[in-house]
Formats: sequence, C-alpha cells, structure tokens
Amino acid sequence: MIDGTSPTTARDSPQLVKDDELTAHSVVANSTMNRERVLTGVNSYTRELGFDPAEFLGGCGPAPSWLDLCSGEGLALRAAAPHLPQATTITGVDLVGPLRPAALPDGLELITADLGQWSPARCYHLITCVHGLHYIGDRLALLERAASWLTDAGLLVAHFDPVTLRRPDGTDASRPVLAALRAAGFAYSARHHRLTLRGGRPVGLPFTYLGADPDAGPNYTGQPAVASYYGDRGVGQVV
Repeated sequence: MIDGTSPTTARDSPQLVKDDELTAHSVVANSTMNRERVLTGVNSYTRELGFDPAEFLGGCGPAPSWLDLCSGEGLALRAAAPHLPQATTITGVDLVGPLRPAALPDGLELITADLGQWSPARCYHLITCVHGLHYIGDRLALLERAASWLTDAGLLVAHFDPVTLRRPDGTDASRPVLAALRAAGFAYSARHHRLTLRGGRPVGLPFTYLGADPDAGPNYTGQPAVASYYGDRGVGQVV
C-alpha cells in the first residue's frame, strides 16, 4: 500500500476503448458529478477543493483568471463571477455542457468540448477539475497539458484516483505514476484525493496511454468511473 491506495490484482483483460469512443459511453456522457455543485455549502467546490475559489482569485490581482475542467452546469462559476473584478476571465469546459442554457455573467464563458482535443488560448491563475478526471481516458496527458496552461504562480487542483491507473495486465500502476507526478512537481493528498501543482511548467510523464475501460465499476466516490491503462513509454510495460 502507498499513500492510502490499495493494489489492484490482475484480472481478465477488458476490452479497452479509444478516447473518441469513450466520450459516447454512458458512464462518461451521463456523468452528473458536477451538474448541481455550487460554489459554497454542502455540495460545493469550496468543500471539495478545501478553499473558496472566489477568495483565491481575489488575491490574484486586478484581472484574475479561472479555468474549470469538467464544469457541468457551471453553477459555481456563475456564483463566483459577480464577486470578482470586472476584468476577471472565467472559462468552464465540459463534454456535455450546460443542459439549462441561461445568460452568463460578464467574463464567464462555458465551452462544450472534448478535453482531449481542446486547449485554451491563454494561461490561468487557477485551474480546477472537481471529480472530472475520473471520466477522462488519457488523464495523464490532460495533466501534462494543463500544467502548461498555468501562470507562473498559478495553482492547479484536481481530484485524482491513482488506483484507477492500470498496467497492461490490469494490475495497479499507482506507485510509478505518483512517483513520476511528484518528480514533475505535483503533490498528492491521499486523504482528500487531490492532486495539486503550483506554477506553470512543461511536464512530460514517461508513460504510453493504451486505452480506457469504462466498465471498471465504482471508484472511491461510489460512482462508476473509468480505468486508464498505461505502459512504460517505449517498451509496453509500466516501470
């Protein structure tokens, strides 16, 4: 056991799917993890992240910026916008997007896009992904890219479940992946299942993405999630 994670034993190899197929799978397309989550209170970003994003952004100068990945309805973003400087930029990106379109506060943009293909045109002071990585196939590639979307003093916070990372034979790949993430500058809290990075930078992780298993079953949230399979870059095995 490492950092509160538990090893996964090998099982019959699942039928792995590519990410363009994964986005249409019911586990991903019907995810409701962030649909009703608000800014503060019981079911909120503040509770899940351990801090109030609006308060954090208030200390980022006259033109703070926030990118929220897997933003759902964007309720937390809508609530934060009126309390921030007029020059604030808030961007929410979600595969499905808002199901109840409504007028947006100034400075807020909600984008419907596949995060495996989307990239921003700017850097952000804060990047969050509240339980969204559980539904991303190549989540390590997204983390690599997101690290470069931070400002020099920016903060990235994402929920991360290491035991859903698998070797080609289906066994647990959490140990080498966490070691590589830490070597790249990330910190991981097993208690809160939160991965953090301070300061934008180029990140290259030594793994090759093999595909995803959308039928892996529930993760620590109790909700069905996606397992992602990785091999060591170049030789097909995780180191």
